[in-house]
Amino acid sequence: MDSAAGGGGLTAIRLPYRHLRDAEMELVSLNGGTPRGGSPKDPDATHQQGPPAARTTTTRKLVLACMVAAGVQFGWALQLSLLTPYIQTLGIDHAMASFIWLCGPITGFVVQPCVGVWSDKCRSKYGRRRPFILAGCLMICFAVTLIGFSADLGYILGDTTEHCSTYKGSRFRAAIIFVLGFWMLDLANNTVQGPARALLADLSGPDQCNSANAIFCTWMAVGNVLGFSSGASGNWHKWFPFLMTRACCEACSNLKAAFLVAVVSSLKSRCCACSRNFKLFCNSLQS
Repeated sequence: MDSAAGGGGLTAIRLPYRHLRDAEMELVSLNGGTPRGGSPKDPDATHQQGPPAARTTTTRKLVLACMVAAGVQFGWALQLSLLTPYIQTLGIDHAMASFIWLCGPITGFVVQPCVGVWSDKCRSKYGRRRPFILAGCLMICFAVTLIGFSADLGYILGDTTEHCSTYKGSRFRAAIIFVLGFWMLDLANNTVQGPARALLADLSGPDQCNSANAIFCTWMAVGNVLGFSSGASGNWHKWFPFLMTRACCEACSNLKAAFLVAVVSSLKSRCCACSRNFKLFCNSLQS
């Protein structure tokens, strides 16, 4: 601990945080007085003027950082509107479908605190939060692809050889793949949500907390509106007819197309949230 005494009785100490580098020290003033004596050009006098002014972030940067909330809520709204009816077409009854939804609260109870602790300790050159947001984004993309193509994968693994329009039995293999993708999607959503809110707190200044939370909630509402609107539309199979197969009829192709759109929106929102280090990340991959 370093200390210095000025002409006005000002004492400054350096307190290192636990997980910050040696260079990242906070200068804490023990009293609010202004040092007397010394010119502004004197480094020691400047050093004794207390902590620097609070950092503020532009509104544009906050808007981009909060876009991740829209991507998460878009996929969550699609889950609520499409997945429970669809799982019943694979042969799982309504009571068992309710148990599948237990994964959401369980992963939220376990994953978010763990990811929060890990991100606080992270020392990546891309930031503490962005690696976890990127990892969650990739998990979301894989999970929704697995859900959308669960019927096709079950068909390949031998659920049935009949066309989906005539087969009315259960598809056990497709249901297992669907449940795995469903749980992975809940895990990925909770992986993203904690670091996304922490990133917002890191970027916003002390006077920007209210506006930053308002922007975040606005993007959540936008994602919900778009997600439920997409789930309510039954014309996805007409817009993307190439997604229909022997194992995937209208309901399945609607689900598949909606979740492929969710993949695109997820990637776009995460790139906006991680735009600060995106170029650095691409350069590191090329080197």
